[in-house]
Amino acid sequence: MAAVLVFRVVAGLAAAALAAVLLEHYGLAGQTSSLPQLRVPRRRHATPGPGAGNVFWGLQISDIHLSRFHDPGRAVDLEKFCSETIDIVQPALVLATGDLTDAKTKDLLGSRQHEIEWQTYYGILKKTKVMEKTKWLDVKGNHDTFNIPSLESVENYYRKYSAVRRDGSFHYVHSTPFGNYSFISLDATPCPGPKRNYNFFGILDEKQMEELLLLAKESSQSNHSIWFGHYTTSTILSPSPGIRSIMSSATAYLCGHLHTLGGLMPVLHTRHFQGTLELEVGDWKSNRRYRIFAFDDDLFSFADLIFGEWPVILITNPKSLLYSCPKHEPLERLLHSTHIRVLAFSLSSITLVTVKIDGVHLGQAIHLSGPVFTLKWNPRNYSNGTHNIEVIVQDSAGRSKSVHHVFSLQEDNQLRFDPLASFILLTDHCMVARILFVMIVLIQLFILIIFRHRGYLELKGPPGFTNLTSFSLHVLSKINIFYYFVLLLTVYTVLGPWFIGEIAKGKMGCCFSFGIFVDGRFLQGSITFMVGILQLVFFNIPLMAYLCWSLLQRCFGHNFRSHLRQGKYLKIIPVHLLMSLLYIWQIYSCYFLLMTYGTVAFFLSPLRTWLTLLTPVLIYYVWTLNSKELGTFTLQLKSHLSS
Repeated sequence: MAAVLVFRVVAGLAAAALAAVLLEHYGLAGQTSSLPQLRVPRRRHATPGPGAGNVFWGLQISDIHLSRFHDPGRAVDLEKFCSETIDIVQPALVLATGDLTDAKTKDLLGSRQHEIEWQTYYGILKKTKVMEKTKWLDVKGNHDTFNIPSLESVENYYRKYSAVRRDGSFHYVHSTPFGNYSFISLDATPCPGPKRNYNFFGILDEKQMEELLLLAKESSQSNHSIWFGHYTTSTILSPSPGIRSIMSSATAYLCGHLHTLGGLMPVLHTRHFQGTLELEVGDWKSNRRYRIFAFDDDLFSFADLIFGEWPVILITNPKSLLYSCPKHEPLERLLHSTHIRVLAFSLSSITLVTVKIDGVHLGQAIHLSGPVFTLKWNPRNYSNGTHNIEVIVQDSAGRSKSVHHVFSLQEDNQLRFDPLASFILLTDHCMVARILFVMIVLIQLFILIIFRHRGYLELKGPPGFTNLTSFSLHVLSKINIFYYFVLLLTVYTVLGPWFIGEIAKGKMGCCFSFGIFVDGRFLQGSITFMVGILQLVFFNIPLMAYLCWSLLQRCFGHNFRSHLRQGKYLKIIPVHLLMSLLYIWQIYSCYFLLMTYGTVAFFLSPLRTWLTLLTPVLIYYVWTLNSKELGTFTLQLKSHLSS
């Protein structure tokens, strides 16, 4: 009873702590920043009106994954994007936010840098002359650093075939007659770059954080700063005060990496507690997504688009309430503006731009120059509450499209982002995985050690699930070979090297739950904790449960053959089937290790290969164990069943 009480108290405290964290991180706590806001007062500009000035726009594309083996359409469509789309939109700059190439083997299991993929990428940039038409800023993603032993390696094709051709983060300033706009790249790719799948998380060290802080300070003289990179901030490991605090002066952080979670989350947008927007764009690889963004009189707007769909429409005034940034934007200009402003692009000339507010036809916008269309309005007619603006665009070829969003001219009005999207983008997933991993291990060890040092187990009540489970754990913990096997397996999963092998090309290293040692460097644990959770939940713990169940059958007086003849097939067969499926999963994990990290890793992997070979030996021992060693437990169980 005391153990149960202690467990309940600990569980209650953990639940309270988790609730406090969730309340703080997802909308009920005030927004704070550990760093001062660096933005200087903006120059005074005219409010959004009838002029075509004070506006520029750009594009973002991410997760292109050009592959030598799969889907040649990625390259074909990218070439069309760099010619047709760029020629029509004429962006001031294009942000290519990582995973420019696929860097996988044909079977999709292994990873290596294929020079032909990089040559294809750079060949498209050269053939379309896109770098002459616009400023093309490309950064590395985790696929672009698969299996790269060092930045100086000849395998680091980013240095040779990218548009930027320089490692690390950098600061680009887009200068206009109405001010400067900073674009800061965030390079969090690990070095050395491990083979897949151990570089899913980005890593920033103290030196990189200091460099980024300097870039943030440099941008303080700009009207706005936009940060862009591959990883979402939730998949970046960074020392205190954290990457979000460093970029707190930015209007938005534009990223990719998550591929809309395979289509489950087509919109992954949120706002940092410091006020910065985080906007993940869908992938080019499978969904052909890209983004247009604009600054119009220092008001930031954007739209996520699908390649090949025209017209392209972006309403820049009034801007969307959901994406309003009172800490970074002069939102008072909305109330003083004189015109609704729209950017419209299409393959054919635009013939009609219709504007509606709250379903009421407001009129036809007038074409000024380029893609800019305006319509005079009186914002004070909409000064209260929220309103819906809809813009319908038609071109001379008969194409038509409408877009809409909610806006408000009251500063106290707010809309909340999707809680699930905010959870995905704001949660420190590495910390969560680390906590879960440790909790699972501690619970397993706690149960094992408690039953080991507990005296005589007194069974009370009918032989139900709880009693039989307790009894089977009691038996397992009292037989040395099983107790020490499970104990050492659990401890080894936490502390021991999972495998020793070639982590990156030509670089040997060791993989632990808490990180990877390679080439004299330590890459702190991230996805390793998630892999550890899978190992515990899908094999280690089920194996322990199967051993308990098998020992229970032995205590009932059965051996392997006799327990199958009981006639209780609906209870027995599922247990063996489930354990067989989990064992097959363990075998596949060995095969995956062989294909990703090579033969050495396969043979020097205690947690994969050795455990896979040892498991059937242990199970055989359970079913052939001398009945005399189970005599005391068998008598106790029979006594309980007969009472």
